[in-house]
Amino acid sequence: MTKEEIFSKIKEILVKDFEVDEAACTPAANLVDDLDLDSIDFVDMIVKMKEYIPERINPDVFKNVRTLQDVVDKLEPYVNKAASAQ
Repeated sequence: MTKEEIFSKIKEILVKDFEVDEAACTPAANLVDDLDLDSIDFVDMIVKMKEYIPERINPDVFKNVRTLQDVVDKLEPYVNKAASAQ
């Protein structure tokens, strides 16, 4: 799965499940300031990506995540590791 596809899935989750304005979902969007997500929302978002990430992710991986692009960059290795294992 490409980074663009991962971004698209995350954006879809944010719009559908968190009622985030689709126009606000850009790679540079700050999770807290622009999308009004809190830490529980963030965890829920990652859980909703579980379909694409079957293994457990250490929460420390996301310590420095601030933008949607940061999330995509951190998830990409896990998503592609899972895809290559199939």
